[in-house]
Amino acid sequence: MTQQLLMIEDDTRLAGMVGEYLRQSGYGFTHAATGASGLEALQLSVPDLVILDLMLPDMDGLEVCRRIKGQGGEAARTAVLMLTAKGDPMDRIVGLEIGADDYLPKPFEPRELLARIRAVLRRGGEGGGSGAGPSAGSHKVMRFGSLEIDRDARSVSVSGVLCELTSYQFDLLVALAERAGRVLSRDQIMEAVRGRELEAFDRSIDVHMGRIRSAIELDAKDPKRILTVRGVGYVFAKQQD
Repeated sequence: MTQQLLMIEDDTRLAGMVGEYLRQSGYGFTHAATGASGLEALQLSVPDLVILDLMLPDMDGLEVCRRIKGQGGEAARTAVLMLTAKGDPMDRIVGLEIGADDYLPKPFEPRELLARIRAVLRRGGEGGGSGAGPSAGSHKVMRFGSLEIDRDARSVSVSGVLCELTSYQFDLLVALAERAGRVLSRDQIMEAVRGRELEAFDRSIDVHMGRIRSAIELDAKDPKRILTVRGVGYVFAKQQD
């Protein structure tokens, strides 16, 4: 089945070029020029991924992302790739905090956009995964006290309550949980997850870890499951309540 993309972008010339390129690459493509029309399109048909510009004429792109992720149901689980102004890290950080899966600074090469789209969709479509995933004979569900991570369903729950994570955050959590008790640097975590390389001094890994903690910890400010090892990286605790 053809994967469907929705681009919310007020630059119609850019959207036209991107749409032609992505259609030639085998994707279905629709375009909305405003945040409001993009949200309306999502109500009619949920795409596999939304390409979201943060500078829209009627509302801030971050607000559009909040509404997508906050409305519940299938639409809330659709992947979001943000287009941000180059050299503006705060927009990227806030966007990741509210649930975006990845970002791409403008201007960008169409091939890089395509690579990011494929990486995000691949992360969302892999069940157990490969490479960083479990061996063929390993269990698909990992349990750590009240925390349960189901690789096949790509779901996380605490005491039976589902936790809201993006596909990328789910993969980060799995990478840590599979190596419980081992201290991992940020580079080791990114290598385990794959998908894209971080820019130098990129803080997005820490933003994602904060979001994961908010979802799975009883108190994100006093975490017991994902611990920070100052100057090194993170460790997933083996023993949990």
